[in-house]
Amino acid sequence: MLRGQPTGTESRHSMSDNNKAAADLTHGMKVARNPGALVSAVLLLLVFFWAYLPTARELIHIWSTQADYSHGFLVVPLALLFLYLRRDLRPARIEPRYRDGLLLMLLSLVIRIVGLRYSFDSLDGYSLVCWLCGAVLLVWGRAYFVWMLPSLLFLLFMVPLPFQLERLLSVPLQRVATTLSCFILQSLGQPAFAEGTTIMIGTHQLFVEQACSGLRMFVGAFALAFAFLIATRRELWEQTLLLASVVPISLLANALRIAATGLLYQYVADEATVQQWSHDLAGIFMIPLAAAMFAGVLWYMSHLFRAVETMTMEEVMGRERLEDAH
Repeated sequence: MLRGQPTGTESRHSMSDNNKAAADLTHGMKVARNPGALVSAVLLLLVFFWAYLPTARELIHIWSTQADYSHGFLVVPLALLFLYLRRDLRPARIEPRYRDGLLLMLLSLVIRIVGLRYSFDSLDGYSLVCWLCGAVLLVWGRAYFVWMLPSLLFLLFMVPLPFQLERLLSVPLQRVATTLSCFILQSLGQPAFAEGTTIMIGTHQLFVEQACSGLRMFVGAFALAFAFLIATRRELWEQTLLLASVVPISLLANALRIAATGLLYQYVADEATVQQWSHDLAGIFMIPLAAAMFAGVLWYMSHLFRAVETMTMEEVMGRERLEDAH
């Protein structure tokens, strides 16, 4: 008998395994094309629009009127893009989890009631995401829920932060932004010093107001890091380092914007031009700047460790014999 040729018993086992795998694949394709799931999804979509249409209108109004949350228009398209990028991980089977789905949808109702009762408007938006998670479990099951979870969690970035949390974070962020931007200006040889949240530079006063605290940059940078993690599929330690870099990157990007505004106050006499740069143009360039910083972090992590090829002893000996033959 030639080496490597399967015996009759092994051949029968192999054929049995292949038939079983083919049957599982055929069953998964039939389940994936189940029209009942499509009907359920359409019905739930109609219920969703009926229940959350006022919430969606309020979110769109906030995105349109508040610059700090104008990125909300990009959240849903990006979430759909992430599903497309992860399409190779999409499961074949549909196994609805009715109990888990109904529990999550009930939890979304409780969150919504609490938000209305205690005037936490943001909870209404968070309940929307919770409802969608329950709907996915109810219609497609746990495997589809795991596949769609990154996109579902990304939808949280379209919801404004609670007002109380904004107030809590804005004050310390204002102080950090003032200190860091003042340090950058001093490093550039400018006569700048800080008094509270005001930077005295030459004969000008640069007020670091609440809108300049960097909270918008922090939320945008965290969303950007989350998007990088989904798109690049890094290892766990790389994901941890990338998330840890959100805070310094957002603080540095905001401080650079304030420092650039201070330089304009020094060298550009037109105050209207400075204000337009500070509140319009600089805000546009901050996200690409943060994206470039994240790309730098990813590049550094990719060169942090040398790639090592693992080989068995047989492979090593075979390569050595091949080299000797040449």
